[in-house]
Amino acid sequence: MESELIFRLATEADLLPIINMLSDDPLGALREKVDVPISQNYVNAFNRIRTDSHQELTVAEINGEIVGTFQLTFIQYLTHQGGLRAQIEAVRVSSAYRGQGIGTGMFTYAINRAKQKGCYIFQLTTDKKRPGAIRFYETLGFIATHEGMKLSLL
Repeated sequence: MESELIFRLATEADLLPIINMLSDDPLGALREKVDVPISQNYVNAFNRIRTDSHQELTVAEINGEIVGTFQLTFIQYLTHQGGLRAQIEAVRVSSAYRGQGIGTGMFTYAINRAKQKGCYIFQLTTDKKRPGAIRFYETLGFIATHEGMKLSLL
């Protein structure tokens, strides 16, 4: 990666590029809806994230272009002596920029951000239908230590 990655909190003006990245894979294409104007549901969700001190929706830029995004959530627990953990979700790199080290740069930034906040653990979930993502996370040192379960409420 020749140009420097710049990280900043997302603004409402960033919603369309973020939604485009979220929808730019087989699973995301099934659940995201890219419309102009942007659905009010996305705007409402963005505003809830933006005003929650335990949430950070971040974009990565190269030369002013958004090339990646992720959401960090800081979760307070009683376990681990009242410890704080970070969870990263909605990690995406623009398809035009994949394979250039941007994902690694985003995780380096996000992990350092979690350390700054005093988190004792950094965790993520990923769909089992994303074997490439799982391999990537393993190269970063992530270990599958728990079996996750979900219950759809729709």
